[in-house]
Amino acid sequence: MGVRMALNLSLQGLCVLLSTMVAAQITELRLVNGSHRCEGRVEVKYKGKWGTVYDYRWYLQAADVVCKQLECGHAVDARRDAYFGQGVGPIWLVNTVCKGTKPTLNDCSHDILQDYRFLGFSHSRDAGVVCSGFVRLAGGDGPCLGRVEVHSGRDWVPLSDGNFTLLTAQVICAELGCGRAVSFLGDMSIKESYRVWPKEFQCKGHEPELWFCHNESCPGDACHRGAVQVFCSVYTEVRLMKNGISQCEGQVEMHISGQWKTLCASHWNMANANVVCQQLGCGVAVSTPKGAYFVEGGDKIWEARFHCSGAESFLWTCPVTALGIPSCTRGNTASVICSGNQTQVLPQCNDSVSEPEGSAASQESAATCSDSRQLRLVDGGGPCAGRVEILHQGSWGTICDDSWDLSDAHVVCRQLGCGEALNATVSAHFGEGSDPIWLDDLECTGKESHIWRCPSRGWGQHDCRHKEDAGVICSDFLKLRMVSEDQECAGWLEVFYNGTWGSVCHSPMADITLSIICRHLGCGDSGTVSDSIVPREGSRPRWVDQIQCRKTDSSLWQCPSDPWRRNSCFLQEEAYISCAGVRPRSCPTAAPCTDKEKLRLRGGDTECSGRVEVWHEGSWGTVCDDSWSLAEAEVVCQQLGCGSALEALQKAAFGPGNGSIWLDEVKCRGREPSLWDCAADPWGQNNCKHEEDAGVRCSGGRTSLQSPTGGIRQGPNLVRGIFSLSEMLCFFLGALLFLVLVILVIQIYRWRAKRRALPSFEDVPNEAVYEEIDYLVATKEDLLGSTGALSDDSVTKLPYYTGDGEDNTDFQPAPAQKTDAPSEDYDNVEEVPVPEAPFASWVNEGEVPPGEENVVRASPTGSSLQFSRGIAGPGKEEASPWLLQGEEGDPGYDDVELNAPQTSTMVFS
Repeated sequence: MGVRMALNLSLQGLCVLLSTMVAAQITELRLVNGSHRCEGRVEVKYKGKWGTVYDYRWYLQAADVVCKQLECGHAVDARRDAYFGQGVGPIWLVNTVCKGTKPTLNDCSHDILQDYRFLGFSHSRDAGVVCSGFVRLAGGDGPCLGRVEVHSGRDWVPLSDGNFTLLTAQVICAELGCGRAVSFLGDMSIKESYRVWPKEFQCKGHEPELWFCHNESCPGDACHRGAVQVFCSVYTEVRLMKNGISQCEGQVEMHISGQWKTLCASHWNMANANVVCQQLGCGVAVSTPKGAYFVEGGDKIWEARFHCSGAESFLWTCPVTALGIPSCTRGNTASVICSGNQTQVLPQCNDSVSEPEGSAASQESAATCSDSRQLRLVDGGGPCAGRVEILHQGSWGTICDDSWDLSDAHVVCRQLGCGEALNATVSAHFGEGSDPIWLDDLECTGKESHIWRCPSRGWGQHDCRHKEDAGVICSDFLKLRMVSEDQECAGWLEVFYNGTWGSVCHSPMADITLSIICRHLGCGDSGTVSDSIVPREGSRPRWVDQIQCRKTDSSLWQCPSDPWRRNSCFLQEEAYISCAGVRPRSCPTAAPCTDKEKLRLRGGDTECSGRVEVWHEGSWGTVCDDSWSLAEAEVVCQQLGCGSALEALQKAAFGPGNGSIWLDEVKCRGREPSLWDCAADPWGQNNCKHEEDAGVRCSGGRTSLQSPTGGIRQGPNLVRGIFSLSEMLCFFLGALLFLVLVILVIQIYRWRAKRRALPSFEDVPNEAVYEEIDYLVATKEDLLGSTGALSDDSVTKLPYYTGDGEDNTDFQPAPAQKTDAPSEDYDNVEEVPVPEAPFASWVNEGEVPPGEENVVRASPTGSSLQFSRGIAGPGKEEASPWLLQGEEGDPGYDDVELNAPQTSTMVFS
C-alpha cells in the first residue's frame, strides 16, 4: 500500500515537471478574429507553428491570465465552442487549468504539449476570451466618459496628461466603440497613493488602438501627476446649412454616428439655438424659424430632443431625451438665425409689465426681447420637472408661488417642449433658489407662448422669499423604478410618463441596454431579463418597446426606442429585470412588508422619539407636519410598540430629513391600528419642505445607542443599557462552551474507567442467556457477613461483554428466552450494567479468606457474582452501585449469578 502511494506521488511529480518543461516552449500568445486586439480565439505558438486551445476546463481564471499577459485588462468572458470561429493547424493545449494569480499561460497546468488533432480532438471546441481592454474611461456616468486609465498587467493606472492631444483622445474613443472624442480635460487631480503610467502616448489619429500609438518614457522619467479626462459622444459636429453652404444661419444639422442628420424642431428652443450659435462662433441666437431652410431629399430627421440651459459650450453636453420620442413630421426641421458676430449685442428688453399676448407690441418684440430670455427647470431630476428659473439681464432668477397654479405651469411646460403640466408645486418643493426673484403674482391664461408674457407685478417686483419658489412637473417628466415586494434591484421595470406609471417591454434588451438600466438605478453594471416569471395581473400602460441603448448613453432617457404608446406590447412581454446589485429590500427583512416595518423614527435621543419616516415605493421619506397633532403621534407610538404619545413635534424638531415627503395632511382619530389607516393626501403630493417634517416623542424606549443614520429601527430591547448585544452573545457562547467541556470531561473519565475495566473481558463469549432471577434484598452488612452460596437452580445468565477488541465497550444481549411470568416478588432483568468500580474495599479490609483470593463468599444459597481480577478500583470505602440499590427493609433481589470463564468468583447472599 505504502509503496503504491509513493509510486503514484512520484509519477504525479514527474508529470508536473514534464508539463512545466514543455510549457516553457510556448513562445507566443495572441487573440484572433475578435473585433479588437483584446478579444478573439486563443492561439499559442509551439515549434514555430500557431495552434489553438481546446475548451475542456476552459474557465474565466485561464482567460484572465491570457488577458493580463497581453496587457488587455481583465477577462470579461471565457468563450467556448469556437465562438470566434474555428482555427486551422494544430490543437496544442488541452485541459488547461490556471489557479491563483499565474502570470502567464506557461505557468498554468495542462496535458502534455502535442497536436491533439491526431487523438480525435476537433477545432469546433476552440477556446476564446473577451478582455476588458488595455484602456478604459473610469469615474464617469458611463463607459464613454471619464478618467483615462490603462492596465499594467496587474491593475488600472491613470494616464498622465503630459503631451496628451485630441488625436490621442480620438483613438481612445474609437477603440472603446464610443464614437468620437468631443473634448478632453487635463490636470485632473488623483490620489497621492496612485501612480501614473510611466509613458506618454503620441497618437496620429489613424491608429486602431492606443496600444499601437507611438509612446515614449516621460521626460526625465518623471511623468506629470495630472490625469486626463476624455468625453466621447455619438454627437460630434454641428452646422447650419443654407443653400448648401455652412454659415451662421440655416437648417441645424448634426454629425451623429458618422452621418449628417437634420434635427427635428419639435423641442427646439432659444436655449438650444444659443448654444449652437456660440459653439460655431456666430454670436447669439436671434430667432428659431421652424422649417424655413428645409432641403428636400435630406437624410432622416433625428428626433432626439436637446434640453440646453444656454450656458453649455457644446450642444452634445446638453441633456438629451431619445426614449419614446415620436417620429418627426417631414419638413418640421430646426433652424437658427444667429447674430453672426460674437461681439454683437441684441436690443435691450423692455422691463415694463409684459404686453397682453397677441398685441402689436408683443408681436413686434417676439423676435428680440422674448427670444433673448431663457427658461429652465432645476433640481427636479430631469429637464421636465423642477424649480422654474428665468435668465433675465444676465442672471438666473426664480418665480414666487403667489397665485401659482396649473395655468401658469402649462405655459412653462409647453414653452420647454415638455408636454402638459401635471403639477404646479409651491413652497420651494424642489429646493430654494438664489439670486433674484424675477416674477410674482403671475396670472396666465395658459395660452401664452412665454411665461414672461403673462400678466404679473413686473420684473423684480415681489414680496416673497426663496422659500416660496415655484416649480412644475410636466407630462414629459420621466422616472424609472423596479417593482418588487421583497427585492431591491430586481423586479418589474416601470417608467413614469404622462403622469402614470407603466411597464417597459423586454424586447430586444441587449446587454448594453440592461447595463445602462441597472447603472441608471444604482444597481450595478449588468443585468438579465427573467423569462420564467409569471405575468402580473392588473391593467396598466405598457409605455415603450424596442429600447436600443448605445455605449455612449449614460441614462435610459438617451436610448432610442419606439414612440410612446399605451399598449406597446402584450402583457406577457413586460420586462422583469434582475441586476447585479440585487439584494433583499431593506424594508422588510422578510416579505411582505408589515405596517410596523414600514415606519421608523430617526434623529431622536431615544428609540421611541424622532422624525417620523415611512417606506413607500422603495425608499424612506418623511411626513409633513400639516395637521400633525397628538392623535397622529399616538397612532405612531402604538404602532411601533413605544407606549403612548407624549409630544407631537413639528418644524423638523429632530432635524430635516431627505428624499421624498411621502405624506401630508394626515388626520387620525388616535385609535387606528396603523398610520396607513388614517386619512391623508395622496402619496407624494404635498406643499411642504423638509423644514416641516413631523416628529414624535413616545413614553416607551431607552436611550438609543445607534447612529441616527443607521438601518431599520429595531423593536424595544429589554436588556439595552445592561448588556450590549455582542456582550450577551459572548456570554451565551461562553456558557455553552463551558457546558460542552464539562460533558466532555465526564465522558472522557467514564471512558477511561471502562477501558481499565475491560481488558480481562476480551475472551468472554459473545452469547448471553436470559433467565428468571430470584432477587433477595440484603443490606450491605448482611452481604458482607455471609459465607454461603446461592442456589444454582434459579440462575439467570446476564449479558456478557461481546467486544472483539479493547475499543469495543458495548454489551450485546442474547435474544430473550420465553419464561413463565414471575410472581410479584420477581422482576424480569434484561440487562445489568457492568460495574465501573469493583468491590475493592472488601478486599482491602481482608475479608477474603487466605488461599481464596479469587473468591468472595456472600451467600449460603450458592449464587455467585464473578468479575475479572484487574477491575478493582482504588477507593477504600467505595461500594458497588449494584450493592447500594436497596436499603434495609426494602424489597430486594436474590439468586443472582454472573459467570465468566477464567475470572475470579465473588459469592454473596
